[in-house]
Amino acid sequence: MSTRLILKSKKRRKLSMFHQIRRLTVKIDPIAPMARWYLKYREGSPLQVDDWEEFRENSQLIYRSYIKQQNQSQTFIDRLIDKLERQYSHADRSAGWIEILERLYIPSQYSTQGLQMMALYVGQMAPFARISSIAHFQASDEVRRLQRSAYRARMLSRVHSPDVASRKKIRQIWENDRAWQPMRELIEKLSVAYDWGEAFVGLNLVVKPLYDGLMLGQLSQLAQLNGDRLLAYTNSNFALDSQRSRDWTQALVEHAIERRSENRQAIEEWVKKWQPLGFSAVASLAEIFATAPTPVEPAFVSKSVLVSYQKFLDRCNLGSVLSQV
Repeated sequence: MSTRLILKSKKRRKLSMFHQIRRLTVKIDPIAPMARWYLKYREGSPLQVDDWEEFRENSQLIYRSYIKQQNQSQTFIDRLIDKLERQYSHADRSAGWIEILERLYIPSQYSTQGLQMMALYVGQMAPFARISSIAHFQASDEVRRLQRSAYRARMLSRVHSPDVASRKKIRQIWENDRAWQPMRELIEKLSVAYDWGEAFVGLNLVVKPLYDGLMLGQLSQLAQLNGDRLLAYTNSNFALDSQRSRDWTQALVEHAIERRSENRQAIEEWVKKWQPLGFSAVASLAEIFATAPTPVEPAFVSKSVLVSYQKFLDRCNLGSVLSQV
């Protein structure tokens, strides 16, 4: 068979598959609840540009390159954990530090899962496939953190107390510990920010940078001070994912404002709306830092998080919207 006939045959097969898919596609009634949801919360969002397909960000990750990159990162962490666990037994950790992990680090599974769910929602509602992809990559990044937290809880439960990994106890801390309640309020209220623009801004311009500044940056330093190199190193690795989130967020904000100046007002209003709850959550959890065997002043922790956050807003050309704590 000639090359031309082979190509025609392949083309016919592709067209046949295309038509089969079209026949199987269910058309959504424009008045169906799902259709109305998208019309209201995506097409009706104040955050709009004429053509989102012009948006670009530096990483240019696709599914294959993301998986390859994260697999390499995961392999590095696995080897690091194996090495450190040979050098430092979980039994070597002081009771005071175990209490910090039990009260601050392990219950963060709930808050981190909240960030994951919101990233998935942003990805689902986003007006352009590229935005959807990187939002879903961000959600996958949160899963890596969840896995490591669960693994650490399991290892500690074998050496110290089964309660460390008890789902019931972790949930009790999340729901009842006073230090966690502002963060819990923030995560739960953000989860019902249905407008895709507000969900993106609330998550990526307020909650996640503040949360990561505390739970990755400041907690890593506290872990170093208290001899927990394992937590310090793993959090430093996750900080690379957090930086990628900040990079694509900055790119999207710049694109939105350059293409439509009215977007600045909408973004600034949402940032101002969510900042007070975000600052309250950081200040409340920072109080736990003072109870570590080698403590850090809560005021220093909060200030350090806010300084890092201010730099991020400056990069996004939004530094003027930093509210007072």
